Amino acid sequence: MTEVTIFQQLSDHADLLNTRAAGFKGAEISRGQVVMMMSPSGMHGLTATRIRQQLDPQVTANAPDHVVGLDIEVENPGIGVRRTPDIIVIAEDALETMDRPDPQGALLAVEVVSPSNPDNDYVGKLRDYPAMGIDRYLIVDPRDGTVHQHWNLKGHGDGATYANHTEHAFGESVALGDHFTLDTSVLKRYPQS
Repeated sequence: MTEVTIFQQLSDHADLLNTRAAGFKGAEISRGQVVMMMSPSGMHGLTATRIRQQLDPQVTANAPDHVVGLDIEVENPGIGVRRTPDIIVIAEDALETMDRPDPQGALLAVEVVSPSNPDNDYVGKLRDYPAMGIDRYLIVDPRDGTVHQHWNLKGHGDGATYANHTEHAFGESVALGDHFTLDTSVLKRYPQS
């Protein structure tokens, strides 16, 4: 069985789960596994909204052929990956499809870490996003008030990685390449339990 055939079978199962599973954001596929995502909390949504509000005018001004998308499923069947970034900055024409778009060349993917499954953002997506050809990956972690930026793609496909990483604390201004910045002073940490 080929990787694409396995992916198609998993995709059929994930689609079925997406129509039946209440309380879930959706099913993702990563390297032969279906990954169920819980519906995000209000704080998670607020963080993603504040980031999107900052990115929208910057993308319009500096990358007018791109858009800022929320929760858009993207996939690359060749490597067996379907993901739904919290935020993605992607070429508008990549979205002009009735299928899930290929994110190859997307400028940025942002994930807001959920307390229930941080490894998905720090391990799984850190492996999958460079393999999918996404230029830059930002992990926003309201658990400890940090932002991790990964960029500078090296390799391609399954062997791709990000060569650079920086960590920032909430309160800092984070340069996302030459054209975008994120003011993290508007982001809040999750309440301590």
